[in-house]
Amino acid sequence: MKMSVIALYNDFEQGARAVEGLVDAGFDRKNISIVANDADNRYSSRLKDVKVDDGDVTAGQGAGFGAVVGGLIGLGVALIPGIGPVLAAGPLAAAVMTGVGVVAGAATGGIAASLIDLGVSEEDATQYVEGIKRGGALVTVGVDSDEYATRAEGILNRYNPVNIHQSGAFDRMGTTAADVQPRSTLSDQPRTSVRDQPIQNKTSASTPRTVNAGEQQKLQVVEENLNVGKREVQGGTVRVSTRVTEHPVEEQVHLHDEKVVVDRHPVDRPATGADLNNFQEATIEVTEKREEPVVSKSARVVEEVVVGKQAQDRTETVRDTVRRKDVDVEGAPQTSGYADYETRFRNNFNTNYANSGGTWETYSPAYQYGYQLANDPHYRDYTWDRLETDAQRQWETTHPNTWQRFKNAIHDAWDEVRGQR
Repeated sequence: MKMSVIALYNDFEQGARAVEGLVDAGFDRKNISIVANDADNRYSSRLKDVKVDDGDVTAGQGAGFGAVVGGLIGLGVALIPGIGPVLAAGPLAAAVMTGVGVVAGAATGGIAASLIDLGVSEEDATQYVEGIKRGGALVTVGVDSDEYATRAEGILNRYNPVNIHQSGAFDRMGTTAADVQPRSTLSDQPRTSVRDQPIQNKTSASTPRTVNAGEQQKLQVVEENLNVGKREVQGGTVRVSTRVTEHPVEEQVHLHDEKVVVDRHPVDRPATGADLNNFQEATIEVTEKREEPVVSKSARVVEEVVVGKQAQDRTETVRDTVRRKDVDVEGAPQTSGYADYETRFRNNFNTNYANSGGTWETYSPAYQYGYQLANDPHYRDYTWDRLETDAQRQWETTHPNTWQRFKNAIHDAWDEVRGQR
């Protein structure tokens, strides 16, 4: 089942970051579109530098333009009457290029028609086109399941999409970043549509529903749990091998040589008796001797290399975020349970906060909130230290930037109901 998730952003930079977020999360580039106003030709002038090879963008193009937009299909620029230059990439690019220059508004009609074909209402499609005209950027991503639609919504929400239904949403579009106050024209939810499976139902809590007598509507409180397991991964490999090498060595040895020396020299003297006695044949043998080096080799172990593995256990902290969907009840009558505590809460206010400049009416919601937390089954086993982060996050969604002022009163109500006072 093919579906599309759509969001409008204040300018191209925001839209490009949203596209980059989708790509980083694994969404296929061929299913992502961006249509952005390019009145100053800042991006169209860089199209000549964009080169795409097998879906990858060459280095040197910059993460803001080439690395994001250059990888989308159908990249091009069209001059739309009534809007001006528009940069378009992805499946919606064909709608922008079709009919441009034929009649005024043909391209804008093509964009709107394509959005209507995706399941967007005609009114919303007109608003999206108006947003592009005012300098905005429209991002769409095609998905094939509710799971991926929810993931895409979460990613697009991170980059501050414009709420086209909010009063004055387009008033500041096209101004410089310094002129735009943070989130002044933005909402926490992107405007989305899903063909054949409306994603609006996922964010329809603000849509009034009529409940007739005898009927019930159920709203689930959903929260995620963080489950951390472990797996074995292969690390580096140490290979130890042996090899034999040869290298020349020198040693000096002292040797002894004996050589036979025969000297003959003439003599002329009378023979003596001894000479006459030796007047017979004789042979004398003298053997020469010399020493020569004798080489032998002996092996000695001079080093040992021991190879093994050491094992150790370690503790690693895994940090992530988990989501929780709560149900807020507004305007419901107070139960008798709260009424039982109200007198004590008023006394606590008069003792601790009456001199702070606030009134009981301004502090009453804080006591009611502390009472609700204390009676919430989900927090039955929580201590205040464990609860405080969740309590602050939920309080700030409906009472922005007031937690520090009211947290002590909320804590007092919690303690009172939990019997810790």
